[in-house]
Amino acid sequence: MKIVRRMGVPPTARGSVAGQSCPDLFELSDGRFAVIGTDATAMLDAELPADASRADYERIVVITRETLIRAKADIPDA
Repeated sequence: MKIVRRMGVPPTARGSVAGQSCPDLFELSDGRFAVIGTDATAMLDAELPADASRADYERIVVITRETLIRAKADIPDA
């Protein structure tokens, strides 16, 4: 598995001065997506709706609204 491309613009284009430790989205060579974000599992796990769950190895990750909106144009429809 390899990172194929960034989805959206780099953190520096979203206002990050240092460009380090910022949320980011990447498309992977196997068609999945990788997310760099803040682990909010402990805070949000109990807030999941009844029809949502996660495995012990999965985490709830938070990214900024701007990160996702700026990546929208690069996310395929199908």
